[in-house]
Amino acid sequence: MTDAPQEHIAPILTPEGWELLASLGPYREDEAFRLTAALRKAGHSPELVSAVLTQSRLRTKAEAKFGEFARQMVFTKAGLEQATRLTVAARHAQRFVEAGISHVADLGCGLGADAMALASMDLVVTAVEMDETTAACATMNLIPFRNATVVHSDATAVSLEGVDGVWLDPARRTTSTSGTKRIWDPEDFSPPLSFVESLAGSGRAVGVKMGPGMPHDSVPADCEAQWVSVGGDVTEVALWFNAVRRPGVRRAALVLGPLGAAELTSGEDFGGGPAAPVGPVEGYLYEPDGAVIRAGLVADVALQLGGHLVDEHIAYICAPELRETPFAKAYKVLDVMPFNVKALKAWVKDQGIGVLDIKKRGTAVTPEELRKQLLPGGRPAGSKSKGKKSATLVLTRIGEDRVAISVEPV
Repeated sequence: MTDAPQEHIAPILTPEGWELLASLGPYREDEAFRLTAALRKAGHSPELVSAVLTQSRLRTKAEAKFGEFARQMVFTKAGLEQATRLTVAARHAQRFVEAGISHVADLGCGLGADAMALASMDLVVTAVEMDETTAACATMNLIPFRNATVVHSDATAVSLEGVDGVWLDPARRTTSTSGTKRIWDPEDFSPPLSFVESLAGSGRAVGVKMGPGMPHDSVPADCEAQWVSVGGDVTEVALWFNAVRRPGVRRAALVLGPLGAAELTSGEDFGGGPAAPVGPVEGYLYEPDGAVIRAGLVADVALQLGGHLVDEHIAYICAPELRETPFAKAYKVLDVMPFNVKALKAWVKDQGIGVLDIKKRGTAVTPEELRKQLLPGGRPAGSKSKGKKSATLVLTRIGEDRVAISVEPV
């Protein structure tokens, strides 16, 4: 992975740079210009000032993934975008611990998030990173762990002698002067998926983090695929081979939310498993978590809820009664209307609606454009609009018919 120029990190890796960075408080965009002028006036070089302010900004942004640990870490922009959240990295590490693995090679370690989690569980860690700048960051981030070593090398060329477990987080973006661009083909990742499969073929315990949009037909046949969502956002699919693959699990959806963790698993291959009935829009409408949808487990959730799909090809569930589930968000069905812009505009006016949230699945309608048509000058849900009634519309397709469902979040 090619990242920011080395000189953007180098000024930080000096006693003066480290001390200056540590002296800064939380980054504030509205204070950046004033702070830049003050640091320059104090005699610090333009390169150092730019470097510490960049790090300060990245540290503040990184708190969402790393919490208070972010205040002591070093980042690059591209590395932070791909870095694993520490809560998820801890679960990766736990797999290797439970499998009895003692020495893990983190190939393509990036900034070292997974390596930190592995090392914190007393595993011996060899963290390998090809990009010089990113390897320097990982070295700084892993300083507290004596059982972790950073190697500046190509992940596909490093010796794995004595290593009984391998973790990989392949680079899925290319970086240029115009920014970062996502790569979609697993064989264009660095290292490619075929390399991961060759490692698994050696019998070692292997885990790899892939993008959550990975197609089912690209998932190797001899692994467990676990999609993970955090706070409603699907962050990854992890593929697990050999000792770190759970017996009888082919695909799984792990949902991490405010109330903790919940997981749904299936031993069936993609396209297999139970079929859910199809029925009318009634009672309560459930919107499955993205990890459930990606893992192909919507029918499993529908059956758990005693419900049915509104269309066999669309991931909306209805059930006559309300049941709690961590795997879907529930809405009370208020009304079902044909999708007709003129009729919906009249409905919005009759109801006195001033704030409108629009969800959709299985239709090409753009919610933002429709909102402008139905509610000129109106606002999406979540906006503050004193005295204005709010509403939620779900747009979907039932067979050949497009419908608009008025719902109320539970």
